[in-house]
Amino acid sequence: VQLQASGGGLVQVGGSLRLSCTASGFASDDYQIGWFRQAPGKGRLGISCIGRKDGSTYYDRSVKGRFAISSDNARNTVYLQMNNLKPEDTAVYYCAGAPIFRCPNALGYNGMSYWGKGTQVTVSS
Repeated sequence: VQLQASGGGLVQVGGSLRLSCTASGFASDDYQIGWFRQAPGKGRLGISCIGRKDGSTYYDRSVKGRFAISSDNARNTVYLQMNNLKPEDTAVYYCAGAPIFRCPNALGYNGMSYWGKGTQVTVSS
């Protein structure tokens, strides 16, 4: 399984970015994709999750109402639309895949089986 995240960058406070996560190699189409972030000096936090087959979604309260996760199954790509960005959103963002656990449990410890490389998001004030 391979996961490729992209779309990070530098944006001003209040701006928007869209992250993409393209997945390949899953044995079935029934898996979850989660987005995590890790800010400097802090632990990794699961912020959003989507079921690839049933489309169910979950958001951490830190991003609920500002971020939106979606899936384009034809492209095997999950998007994270990030709006109204704040300086505290600055972090390295990772996407990960869970073929076993469901959202939101998949965002918990050891819930994800596969990880992509991170993409940096920097929000300047």
